[in-house]
Amino acid sequence: MDLLAQSIARAHTWLNSSVVDTDSKDSIKKLLSDTDPKKLIDSFYKELEFGTGGLRGIMGIGSNCMNKYTLGAATQGLANYLKKSLPNKEIKVAIAYDCRNNSALFAQIAADVFSANGIFVHIFPELRPTPLLSFAIRHLHCDSGVVITASHNPKEYNGYKAYWSDGAQLVSPHDKNVIKEVNAIGGFENINFLPNASKISRIGKEVEDSYYENVTRLIPAKESIKRQHSIPLVYSSLHGSGITMVPECLSRLGFTNLVIVEEQAAPDGNFPTVKSPNPEEQSAMELALKKANAVNAELVMATDPDTDRVGIGIKDKSGNYFLLNGNQAFSLMMWFIMKNLTDAEKKNGYIAKTIVTTELVDTIASNMGIECFNTLTGFKFIAELMGQMEGKKTFVAAGEESYGYMVGDFVRDKDAVSACAFFAALAASAKDEGHTLYDWLVQMYVDYGFYKEGLVNLVRKGAEGEQEIKRMMEKFRNSPPVQIAGKNIVRMLDYKTRIEKNMVSNSEIAIPLPKSDVIQFYLDDGSKISVRPSGTEPKIKFYISVHTPLNSPNEFDSVNKRLNTLIEEIQKELLTQ
Repeated sequence: MDLLAQSIARAHTWLNSSVVDTDSKDSIKKLLSDTDPKKLIDSFYKELEFGTGGLRGIMGIGSNCMNKYTLGAATQGLANYLKKSLPNKEIKVAIAYDCRNNSALFAQIAADVFSANGIFVHIFPELRPTPLLSFAIRHLHCDSGVVITASHNPKEYNGYKAYWSDGAQLVSPHDKNVIKEVNAIGGFENINFLPNASKISRIGKEVEDSYYENVTRLIPAKESIKRQHSIPLVYSSLHGSGITMVPECLSRLGFTNLVIVEEQAAPDGNFPTVKSPNPEEQSAMELALKKANAVNAELVMATDPDTDRVGIGIKDKSGNYFLLNGNQAFSLMMWFIMKNLTDAEKKNGYIAKTIVTTELVDTIASNMGIECFNTLTGFKFIAELMGQMEGKKTFVAAGEESYGYMVGDFVRDKDAVSACAFFAALAASAKDEGHTLYDWLVQMYVDYGFYKEGLVNLVRKGAEGEQEIKRMMEKFRNSPPVQIAGKNIVRMLDYKTRIEKNMVSNSEIAIPLPKSDVIQFYLDDGSKISVRPSGTEPKIKFYISVHTPLNSPNEFDSVNKRLNTLIEEIQKELLTQ
């Protein structure tokens, strides 16, 4: 059956449901009567599935969209799985939501469905950051949890991140088993939407207080913060949930000069001041950078709508502000954290990162004598590693190139609230030693090598775009290039087949990680290119990493220019493959 036929069949199933409301049915009829079937196909050609970030889609009617029914089905499926997995137990879940349109409504629907199934619900009374949901699950001894968010996606999106009792997002087999339960529901009439109010409780302030205590306990350089408490720090929540916790967290640490970007402080799912609420993008950071110039800030920070990612801006040697990419920010943070560990903490501890994140962190960790693990992309895999390592070694910190960081094991997902606290401590420590963050960034490159990264995102929306992305991955996998930018490919890692091939010796070894649709190429000059479809957005990503020694800070500009040129050459060639 082709995509149009599949979409029509699913649409009629919804029309024939006694549960789907009249307004929704009218919207479906309009899609069916439209002479251009593209919207119908995009809305109904498949069911939403859990990816690296859970359930996520454009809000609207249809099996491939975020709405009451797809969310209700996901919640009913999760409830069914919990009851099968935990028989004869009083099951508890926690729910949080961010600033997005319909987030509060979707959170209440999820609470209603859980409670209707006899599951006790702890729900935050107001929007709160995603990391607090992860913390609350463990703090309240819950068996699962849900946060309603689409992270940094555009305003048309919303999503549903599901968590297990460890405070981490669902991984195999739980994610696949929940999908099986969702698919087995059979019809919306099998979703229990009628709430049991006695099973729903509002989460109190004590959970946040305990979270702040955990952050404060781990922050290094407390004496530097005391001496440099008044350094100007600029923060923007980009209309998201970060405004509810980041300023309070920094205040509790002793910082007294946090400057808020007021134009972006009010939570608003329409994100009126930005095209996209993504701190990875320069345009989203413009107001924060403007404010930083006005107050001569030491540090600029902006968090995404659910506050699990943070963008960082600092001043260069000329006093001009620029944005660190996720690899630079992560490397600086990890360097700062590791250099403040005792020898015993280094020996007994470990850090973690994803396979597409800069290998500069691996180099720093190796030189400092601390073990560094690499996982598949997605913090749920880092959290899975943490579970496997419990009782063996002590987790220190983790991160990924896409602006997500986590310190300490009290949260099991990326956490921009605590990350802001650590970056502020980093700025205070640098200032206290008579340096700037730029000085430390350059010196890090001198000490461990100048690693430079680039990222290319090719957006391909809808059903046609999904098929195009699959074809691109198949071409790279089945007909890989021999050279890229004039450099020979010496190693190819295919995480789908879990085979690493050495192109020089023509030998193969197994990759000791789970299967994933990722391909990596290593060139003979040490450059690395990773290719993967996004698990949360309609795009294919090309991660490029190049590196070379940096002999002195004076050579930074010339070496930086040379590495940028190499990245551009690789980008250009990749886009013509």
